[in-house]
Amino acid sequence: MNKERTAGGTAIDIDGVSVAYGSNVVLRDISLSVAPGEFFALLGPSGSGKSTLLRLIAGFVEAEIGEVRIGGADVAKLPPWKRDLGMVFQNYALWPHLTVGENIAFGLEERRWPRERIRARVKEMLELVRLEGYDERRPSQLSGGQQQRVAIARTLAIEPRVLLLDEPLSNLDAKLRASTGIELKRLQRRLGITTVFVTHDQQEAMTIADRLAVLEGGAIRQLGTPRELYDAPVDRFVAEFVGSINVYSGHLESDTAGGPVVVVDGFGRIPVTAAQLAQTGARHGAPVAVAFRPHAVRLAGADGVGGLVFDAEIGMTEFLGEFIRHELHVGERRVVADLPHARSATVERTGTRARFVVPQEEILVLLDSPR
Repeated sequence: MNKERTAGGTAIDIDGVSVAYGSNVVLRDISLSVAPGEFFALLGPSGSGKSTLLRLIAGFVEAEIGEVRIGGADVAKLPPWKRDLGMVFQNYALWPHLTVGENIAFGLEERRWPRERIRARVKEMLELVRLEGYDERRPSQLSGGQQQRVAIARTLAIEPRVLLLDEPLSNLDAKLRASTGIELKRLQRRLGITTVFVTHDQQEAMTIADRLAVLEGGAIRQLGTPRELYDAPVDRFVAEFVGSINVYSGHLESDTAGGPVVVVDGFGRIPVTAAQLAQTGARHGAPVAVAFRPHAVRLAGADGVGGLVFDAEIGMTEFLGEFIRHELHVGERRVVADLPHARSATVERTGTRARFVVPQEEILVLLDSPR
């Protein structure tokens, strides 16, 4: 691999892009920048526009409005084959009648590389993806994870400036998907190649990406690091899409001392801070939502101190090894609580009642925009 081509990476800049098919608007005023060498994920539900945005970068879709720049150069009018990009598709698109080595060599032969240079390059790529000795096998003789690595090797063989991945792990089982995702990140880090990755799996995106954009309805709802999106979602849609969360609609009021509270049926008046309200811009009487992650729920101690304290009946429980997931009933409200598991821990039984607490700093106040 030519280290000069990949060590610095290549920036991608998208500025004010919109795409429509007739009256169907697929992308709405999209602007984002991917830093050189960054592993960037496009995350969203089906129909959110993430695959269209990837295809826009690749050159398979043309924007009616806006600019697409790769390495600082406007490529909006360039066809895919002139953008110097590599793309790995969901189904890998390997030639079934060719061997692994022949699949990797295909793009090099099309570029009329000398035979000896192709042979050396194929060997280098097989070592890179840890498939040494597999060059004479057919794709049908490989596992899904191995086929994916061959597809990546074939794409990287031509030394693209940018690597584009369209849900490349979706055909793998859960265990293989996790291990292959880690391998993919290791490879990307080693090469330093700018990578854009499309997925609908939030766990996948959070594990692999440096930063990600959450799309919905053709627009970016939030852009940031995995931790930023998980800990500080901008609205209810992002909160519910990125990880498990308890969300309850309410409205903003003031308590007798003038401090802000969110009134939620079943939980009453929940004190919140000015900092928790800051990102919502909500005022007195506005509809907002209170949210907290299942792992933030704890059994209350004797003092019962916390931002939100409530009594609940314990419903079904689910043993998940590291923690036990409890379904709690607060009147007609349902709360999911993940309590840490230890061999010596007291197990809360179904049908019993207990007091629980959510610390103040774990409570989120969100704009109430349900999916």
